[in-house]
Amino acid sequence: MAGKEKRVRFKQDELQVASVHQLGPAAVYISVLLVIVSGLLTQFLATRLPAALTVADLERSPNTFIAERAWASLKTLNDIGPKPVGSAANEIMAHEFLLKELKSITATKHPNQLVEIDQQTVTGVFNISVLDQSLTSMYRNVQNVVVRLAGKGAQSLLVNCHFDSVASSPGASDDGASCAVMLEVLRVLSRSSERNRHTITFLFNGAEETTLQAGHGFITQHAWAADVRAFLNLESSGSGGKEILFQAGPQHPWLIEAYARSIRHPYAHAFGEEIFQLGLIPSDTDFRMFRDYGKIPGMDFAHIANGYRYHTRYDSMDFLSLNVLQRTGDNILQLTRELANGDELAIADPATLPVGQKVFFDFVGLFFLQYDIATSRIINFSVCTLSTVVPLLVLLHNRKANGYLNVLRECGFGLAASILGTVFSLVSCTTIARQMDFLGNSMSWYTNTYLILGMYCCPALLAHCFVYLFLTAFYSNSKSELTQGEMTQARLVGVNLFWALITVSVTLAGFRSAYIPMVLLLCSLASTVLNSLLGNGKTTRKWIYIHLLFQLPALLWTTNFYNVLIELFVPITGRFGGSRNPEMFISLLAAAFTLLCCSYLIPFIAQLRSMMSFTAKLSAITVLTLLVALSSPLGFPYQDESTAPSAPTPQRHYVTHTFRVFHDELGLYKSSDSGYFFQEMDRNTRRTIEEVVVPGAKLTPWRQMESCNNQLFCAAPFYSLWHQIRFNNYWLPGPEPVFDNMVTMSYQGTEELDANTKRLRFVMDGSIQSSIIIGPKEGVKLIKWSIMDYVPQPVVFGGREVYFLSITHGLPGKPWPISIDVQFAQPKEVGELVDIVVTTKFWEYHHMHTSEFDQLLASFPSWAHVVPSVAVVSVFPL
Repeated sequence: MAGKEKRVRFKQDELQVASVHQLGPAAVYISVLLVIVSGLLTQFLATRLPAALTVADLERSPNTFIAERAWASLKTLNDIGPKPVGSAANEIMAHEFLLKELKSITATKHPNQLVEIDQQTVTGVFNISVLDQSLTSMYRNVQNVVVRLAGKGAQSLLVNCHFDSVASSPGASDDGASCAVMLEVLRVLSRSSERNRHTITFLFNGAEETTLQAGHGFITQHAWAADVRAFLNLESSGSGGKEILFQAGPQHPWLIEAYARSIRHPYAHAFGEEIFQLGLIPSDTDFRMFRDYGKIPGMDFAHIANGYRYHTRYDSMDFLSLNVLQRTGDNILQLTRELANGDELAIADPATLPVGQKVFFDFVGLFFLQYDIATSRIINFSVCTLSTVVPLLVLLHNRKANGYLNVLRECGFGLAASILGTVFSLVSCTTIARQMDFLGNSMSWYTNTYLILGMYCCPALLAHCFVYLFLTAFYSNSKSELTQGEMTQARLVGVNLFWALITVSVTLAGFRSAYIPMVLLLCSLASTVLNSLLGNGKTTRKWIYIHLLFQLPALLWTTNFYNVLIELFVPITGRFGGSRNPEMFISLLAAAFTLLCCSYLIPFIAQLRSMMSFTAKLSAITVLTLLVALSSPLGFPYQDESTAPSAPTPQRHYVTHTFRVFHDELGLYKSSDSGYFFQEMDRNTRRTIEEVVVPGAKLTPWRQMESCNNQLFCAAPFYSLWHQIRFNNYWLPGPEPVFDNMVTMSYQGTEELDANTKRLRFVMDGSIQSSIIIGPKEGVKLIKWSIMDYVPQPVVFGGREVYFLSITHGLPGKPWPISIDVQFAQPKEVGELVDIVVTTKFWEYHHMHTSEFDQLLASFPSWAHVVPSVAVVSVFPL
């Protein structure tokens, strides 16, 4: 009799409280479509820019930013072409243009304003850590153009850009657009009838791409630097789009408060700041110089869209728009006004300002939120607690004394499914990633990023579905008195518990990025509260509609993060180096954001009768996408402007035609060789060179070169320590290059300071970019040198301690002396003290390209961006 009653009750549940099964297979596709539409909407919002103002708008808006005028300044900088430090384009043409433009602004300023212009030519040296390796950076005669718009007080706000660029790139976005914005901001402010409360200093620095040298020269040596109380640094790691605030402070929350008060178009995330500070982005900015050497707080802004063009020939005006300048100009103008007229800069002792970090973020550009760390902990812990306790109590209340254990069991089911689904999705995606790389099809999504959806997002979703199927088959309770609706609600509580555990863990670990899952929990909590107030808990579908309604902002939130991170990190894989598998990185990213976007939809999908049909379709999409990636042109990673006029995605190559000359202990010629040195910028670099550029040739990995057995850093033509650490490199023997000058190191003699200490003296001559590597031999220690007043930590390479000195020249200079003091326990003869490698690097010296070198460069495919250079490496044992 009891069995019969139970059967009747189950039938009655199906009739009175219809099961989720009755939603039909269309519900699955509506859920997936909801995710896709949300992604498309956030993608649209990300590209929405304000209309650009023209000179015709001046009469109506005399005190606003005019993009057309900034565009004219940018055009001049763009048309100059590549502007590496030391080139005539940078030191003469760009420098003179800025002076001319600034004099024009001074001539049209309001009589009440005072504009001062200063030209700084500065020489200096500092030590910097690059990926935990010590690099000494010397600069000689680099140039800054500094402008001061006087305020009522001497305290100053610094606004910074750099006008130099890397070789082979016009630098329209990095960083010509920022300089054009600054010129227009200065023009607008200088025409105001009333002075600002504080002075504004505009720094146009001429040597940023060479380890941030001109910024260091200003903040440590310029007289106006002492008055600076805060700064705004304008940068780019992409080309166009919105500028993001990705660093602020440090520990100065009032800057974020000023941003919140003034910015018209917010785009800022504490998550971006934590990503950058974890070293996941292979770049650095002048923010580091002002923070570390000036001890002043500030904000770091950068354009990150279209990172494919960063540091390539495509970073030109052809791929920018006036709207980009208008948006950036509006924001920077308003923020500059806010800070230049606020209270904070007037405080005599900056140490008295409030300290601490802020959690800050915008919601898809619509509004901006910020609060302190203590508040974030309260919010995070409260939301985590309420989002798990409230829906659980509602379910238990609805069940009265019956079904408590079943409710808790289904909550555990939802938590277990989320955890196991996450693990299984990560395993599935990384397995596919390894196979794609093994088959030689790495980065097939590089151009067509939508392939990531089929290659990795679909398998990740499949993994979650299979976990639900497995748990349903083996661990579901067929005797449960819960309706399908109540069962799904209970499993959603398990999803809440999953995200609550993550949010609490991330919060306790000290990461502010815990606000990302917290927003998901907040949306879920809101739907639970509203459903409870409306009494929808036992309804057939009303509770689902409320749940989906609150999933809309959650999906906008999560798909926005997916779009931003794909836009940021996919181009970065093109300069990731070849030693790491980018497939693994992107697959993990896709799996994580599939979970983030779909975790509150998966319990619905897993309850439908069409589950197997749905998983079969997902599997078919995955297989089809993999076939497209493996065997069709859509899976080819790169494209040039002929196939994609508005969105080229080139492969990067750095090629150095190298001459190496080896000397004996007396400094006399011993031997020489020559060849081409290739830097491996991405996973496919070596394959491109060996199969397309020099088919049949076999490249030698630089660490396997014969010179690695007995020479510092293998006597490779390194100008930057960054490239030695970050990338694999390859050597191909070739003819000698042509060069008409070089940096020389003349040995002047050895002075015996005491029985165990000698001083080696040299004279350096030549105003070209260069590096010096000093390696004390066994039993010898470098205790002092004339470069700096202390000896930094050495770099360990090949079991030897070496000191890496990078030297940048702006304007030509005179020879300069260098001395090093070495100490030893046992007597040492000449040739037993140190090894020295001097490298001269010629950027944009096209007249030095031999016909053989030009022929090699011409062999690269059209979709490659090649940065050629010539180098001379001189090796001395002393």
